[in-house]
Amino acid sequence: MNTQTNTRPLSSTLGLVRVAIVAALYVAITLAIAPFAFGPIQLRISEMFNFLALYNKRYIWAVTIGVAIANFIGSTPVDVVVGSLQTLIFLFLGRILTKKLAGRRVNLGKLSLNLQFLVFNVIFTLSMIVIAVMLYFMYQAPLFITFLTVTLGEFIVLFFGGIVVEELGKRVDLHR
Repeated sequence: MNTQTNTRPLSSTLGLVRVAIVAALYVAITLAIAPFAFGPIQLRISEMFNFLALYNKRYIWAVTIGVAIANFIGSTPVDVVVGSLQTLIFLFLGRILTKKLAGRRVNLGKLSLNLQFLVFNVIFTLSMIVIAVMLYFMYQAPLFITFLTVTLGEFIVLFFGGIVVEELGKRVDLHR
C-alpha cells in the first residue's frame, strides 16, 4: 500500500479540524465581548488570530470564516460581506508582503519585537479604513473619527495579540 495515500485523508481531516477550531474560537471570543467587538469603537480580541495566517495559509480561511460567522450573528449582512472580504484580502496581502521579514527582530531597549508581526500589524490596522467607510455609509458615523477609533483598537489588539501568538508559536507548531 502507498503510505502517502493513507496519510493524506488524515492530514486533510486534521487541517479541516484546525480551521474549524480557529474559526470557532474566533466566533466564541468575539461574541463573548460583543459590546466591544462591533461598531465604531472595537477591541475585537479575536483579531489576534490574524497572526496565524503568517504560520500557515489555512488560517486565512479559518479567520475569514470566523469573521463571517461572528458578523452574521452579531452584526449586519453588509458587515458579513464587507468584513469577511476585508479580512480575506488583507490576510493574504499581509502574508505575502511580510514573508521576507520572517525571523527578523527589532530591538527597542529591553524589548525585542518580531518585525514580521509589526509590519503585518500596520498593514492590517490600516485596512480598517474599509470598516470605517462601511460604518460611515451604514450609520453615518464620522469617517475620520471612526477610522481613528477602529484603527487604534485594532493596533492595540494586534500588538498584544501578536505577542501572545508568538509565545504560543514557541510552544505549539502552528505551521502544521
